[in-house]
Amino acid sequence: MRWQELFADLEAQASALERAATDAEISERTRGEVARVAMANRLRAQVGARLTARVWGAGDISGRLERVGADWVLVLAGSEMVVPTSALMFCVDMPLEAVSADSVSVVTSRLGLTSVLRAVARDRSVVTVVTRDGATVTGTPDRVGADFLDVAVHEVGVPPRRSQVRSRATVPFEAIGCVRRRATGWEV
Repeated sequence: MRWQELFADLEAQASALERAATDAEISERTRGEVARVAMANRLRAQVGARLTARVWGAGDISGRLERVGADWVLVLAGSEMVVPTSALMFCVDMPLEAVSADSVSVVTSRLGLTSVLRAVARDRSVVTVVTRDGATVTGTPDRVGADFLDVAVHEVGVPPRRSQVRSRATVPFEAIGCVRRRATGWEV
């Protein structure tokens, strides 16, 4: 009888060790998979849902996540905001789902902040650029370089003609917290 109890105990120990090894392997593989998930793909899984986040310079925002580019998001929160993902300090209660990197189109994966800001500049409407220190620049985007945005500063409601432009602000991309416009159009 003692031999049977001894063998049963050894089998139970071996089974427990096998389960522990399997659990450890599953945990390690899960950590490895999560390590390959990019923030942009977590955000892409939330398009159409509410995003609550803190943005450098702009503070807390909460609105519907409309689009996600290579390095920016578009949030509808009373006004439309283009937010560089590098300006997102944190997102609150974001679900754990993510979009597979393989499912993202080549165009979407390459559509960067430069392209979006060039489209805004072509639109020629008034925007407010909120910098990461909380300062604001209101005017019409004029030129977009490789890593900067020129804004012609003028009175709101006045076309940005040379005689109306008070100054020109050059904002490096890394200083941008967000670029805002109202949902009804690019106005402040």
